[in-house]
Amino acid sequence: MDLMMLLPDYYEKNETMRILQGIISDETESLGQGLTDTVNQCFPITANGLLERWERILGLEVDASKTPEFRRERVLAKISGVGTTTKAMIVDTASRYSNGAVEVIEDNPHYRFTVKFVGTLGIPGNMADLKMTIEEIKPAHLAVDYEYVYNTWSDIDALTWAQAVGHTWKEIRTVKI
Repeated sequence: MDLMMLLPDYYEKNETMRILQGIISDETESLGQGLTDTVNQCFPITANGLLERWERILGLEVDASKTPEFRRERVLAKISGVGTTTKAMIVDTASRYSNGAVEVIEDNPHYRFTVKFVGTLGIPGNMADLKMTIEEIKPAHLAVDYEYVYNTWSDIDALTWAQAVGHTWKEIRTVKI
């Protein structure tokens, strides 16, 4: 912010005042940015520099080779996973990783549940990390299966060969056409 705008007009011609107010404006801007950055480190959803601290506090393995986005997702998943694991908690965690709708199908008599990705066609990216996170938050006595949704022949029935020729089989199975 240009602090000269806050002063009376007669200071505009004063070179010393313009230089002084320019220096103060720069310092004020720098302090404001520093305060914003410091506050951002206090919350895992915006932390960068203190992600390692968040991971250590929550007992997560620190892997600096992973992207900050992935590390934030794990921290947030761990925080939301504190306490009793519920179906809603698993849905929330899986949804964060897949960026799509997820269903959890319980099979209590067989001590297992299935995570079905209904909002994403094919295998979502980052499945290895999602599986690791689910293993961390689920009860140890439960097994977990993963189910993926693909296009079926009836989904792509309207495609002509001329339209399909521009796509790979993987694209046809996993992209809304």
